[in-house]
Order: sequence, then structure tokens, then C-alpha cells
Amino acid sequence: MPPADRSPLTRLVAALVAARALLRESLGGGTRDYTALPVPRAALLLAIPMILEMAMESLFVIVDLYFVAGLGAEAVAAVGLTEAVLTIVYALGLGLGMGATALVARRIGEGDAAAARLVAAQTLWVGALVATALCGIGALYAVRILEAMGATPAVVAVGSGYTRVMLAGSGTIACLFLFNGAWRGAGDAALAMRVMWLANGLNILLVPCLIHGLGPFPALGVTGAAVATTCGRACGVALQLLSFAGSGRRLCLAGRDLLPRPRVMLALLRVAFGGIAQLLVATSSWVVLMRLVAPHGSAAVAGYTIAIRLLAFSLLPAWGLANAAATLVGQHLGAGQPAQAERAVWQVARVSALAMLAVGVVSIACAPVLVGFFTDDPAVLTQGVSCLRIVAVGYGFYAVGMIVTQAFNGAGDTATPTLVNLVGFWLLQIPLAWALAAPLGFGPRGVFLAVLCAETFIALLAAGLFRRGRWKLKGV
Repeated sequence: MPPADRSPLTRLVAALVAARALLRESLGGGTRDYTALPVPRAALLLAIPMILEMAMESLFVIVDLYFVAGLGAEAVAAVGLTEAVLTIVYALGLGLGMGATALVARRIGEGDAAAARLVAAQTLWVGALVATALCGIGALYAVRILEAMGATPAVVAVGSGYTRVMLAGSGTIACLFLFNGAWRGAGDAALAMRVMWLANGLNILLVPCLIHGLGPFPALGVTGAAVATTCGRACGVALQLLSFAGSGRRLCLAGRDLLPRPRVMLALLRVAFGGIAQLLVATSSWVVLMRLVAPHGSAAVAGYTIAIRLLAFSLLPAWGLANAAATLVGQHLGAGQPAQAERAVWQVARVSALAMLAVGVVSIACAPVLVGFFTDDPAVLTQGVSCLRIVAVGYGFYAVGMIVTQAFNGAGDTATPTLVNLVGFWLLQIPLAWALAAPLGFGPRGVFLAVLCAETFIALLAAGLFRRGRWKLKGV
């Protein structure tokens, strides 16, 4: 039957069958040449597991927040202040992961699987060193860090145990993102997804048990949430290490690969340095913003924490597509196809922007319901709804900014996004947030408005620089 003669029902069934086949192929993992596939198909094959990976991460964050919220505003404030500090650790792990993705993707695109494995092996050494340093610092200085963030005595009393466990176990965060960056660069996004599903699935199961003392578990209060998170992430790292030692994948390592290679480690750190710098600029800005919100009370901090976590959940599709764009850019450049790399980025950016515009409309309309799911405290609800509605206005811009920034990183050009973040966050967002919140009297709303303005500016500036095309000449 010619396509024009098909009934709407027949076309719908055919579309569902095709979607199911694409989903199964994407989640099946394995090795394939993404540079030889049409851009929409390649992007979806990479993005689907990445979106599902981040969906589990964000689902855990929401479940964790739901149970912590029942312990009171001080507990939520302790989590928010600790998470603000942990964004620096996330920056370190994600930046290292960017370096791993760029190097592995480029080697895969060049057809040099042995060099890709060598890069992956050196991530193990880098991960071990970074994890050791982070755990030591977190265990020794956790309470001082919480106090320095502006926590009230009540928040310190409730949350010091949470902060100590989270910071002492923060090495698992760096390893998760670093090792998953290598797997994404090889095009095996499905394995990275399974790692995060294991880590966060265990988190979700353990959080209520350790907070409330269900069954044989002790009732640890908000500290239980930290114990659950650290245990889950440690199990995720264990799965990553087993996968490197397995067989049948591009990054299965042999004994000779595991010898320390300072030259390769330095190449990884050189590319990662720009990624770490760009994320440190961004995340340290979030730390300052939290510090600006803190003087307005626990309700403001709790509302801001809830809204930002909802923001992270809403941006899942854009995150998945952004990571897919990074892999496609790296592999196309490795294969000597810069024009195809640029075309892929703009195609992915258009789809992402349209999807996030729709999500933004829903977030604005349903903000009281979304924030109200976590709290019935009127003061917290008011602050959370205000924050969510303001930041959701810019969802379409955020999506484009994420795609383009990750495209730079996939090409190994981490310096340009670093400069963009420095201008957008430190020269615009922080001064604007301070001016609006304090001298101009907007309070926490001023901080929320500064987030919207800065993120929109960053997206426009990054897109303009990407069009200039200098990233195509970057070697890694």
C-alpha cells in the first residue's frame, strides 16, 4: 500500500513500531559508527540513554528532597547549602569527564581503538588521585564549610552529619562522571545509563529506610540521606570498574593499558582543565547565589533549593541531547568531517529549544502544584513558586546554550565556554544578583531574576561564538 493511502491508525502503529525499535537499539549499547548515520538517528541513539541516565539522577534528587522536606525547613536548608558546595565537586567530575569524552571520541573517530583504551585506562589513575583528595578534605572540614556557607546554628545542629558524610564521600561523584565521560566518548551511552540507574536506584530504595529507620535500618534523619547517596554512588563506581575489566566493549582494558602513562594523563588534564574551569566558574557562582539567598531565612533557601532541583529535572531532555552533540562533534572531527559536526549541532539545538519551550510553559503554569508536592509551608511555597516561574521563562535559551557549550567541549575547545561562563556568571550574574537582592530591595526575587538574565546572555554569546567556527581547528 502506498504511504499516501495509509490510514491515520496505520501510520500511528508504524510510527510506534519504529520508535520501539529505535529505543531497543539505543538501550542495547554496543558499538556503531555514528559518523555514518543520519544526524537525527545518531543523536537519538546517543541521547535516549543519556536522557534516561539523567532522569534517574533527577528522580533520585526529587525523591531525596521529598523525604528530607518532611524533616523541616532546617533539614532542607542543610541539604541546599551542602549541595551548593558539592557543585564544585560536580564541576571537577564533569570537567574531567569532558576531557575523557573529547579524547576518547576523537580517537574512536580516527579509528584508533587502542589509543581510546589507553585514554580510558588513564582515567582510572586520575580518578583515584582526585577521589582520595576530595574524601580527605571533606572529612576534615565539613562542619566549617557548612558554617562558612551562612548556615544558622539550628541548621548546623540538624545538618552537620549530612554535610560530613556527603563531602567525605564526594570522591565517588568525581569518579562516576569521569568514567562515564570515557564511555560516552566511545559511543556507549547505554552503559553510562546503567551505571547511573544502579547508583540512583539504590539511593531511592535506601533513602526512606535510613531516614526513618524502616526495617533493620537505623533512623539517621537527614544524615541517612547522605549515607544512602554515598552507598549508591559507590556501587555505581564498582560497576564501572567491572565494565572496564569485561569483554565485548570498545573500552575493555588489558593489563598493559593500566600502566601509568604520564603523557596521556597530562593530555587528559590539559583538555579537562578548561572544562573544570568553565564549570567551576558556573558552580562557584551558584555557591555565591546561595550565600546571597541565605540571609533571607531558611524558607528562602528551602524554596530556592526546591525550585532549582525542579529546574534540573526539567532540563533533562536538553542535557541528553547536549551530551549527544558532544560525542557527535568529537567523532565527526576525528573522522575529518567538520561541516557535518556543525550541521549536527544546529539540528540538535533546534529540536532541544522547541522541546524546552514547551516544558517552560508547563513549569510556569503548574509551578504551585510542582513546588507544593514537596512542601506545605506557605513561606517556602511562595519562594519556590517565584523562583521556578522566573527561571522557567528562559528554558528555550538554556537548551541552546547547553547544546552549543557541549559542542565546544566535544571538540576539545574548553577555553571558549570558560570565557563565556566567566563573563556571564562572574561579570553579570553575581553583581546583578547582589544589586537586585540588596541595594534595590528585591530580596530573593532579585537573585532569581539574575539567573534568568545571565543564562539567557550566556546562550546568545555561546551561539554567536560557535558560528565563527574556530572550534573546528582545535586538536586534541
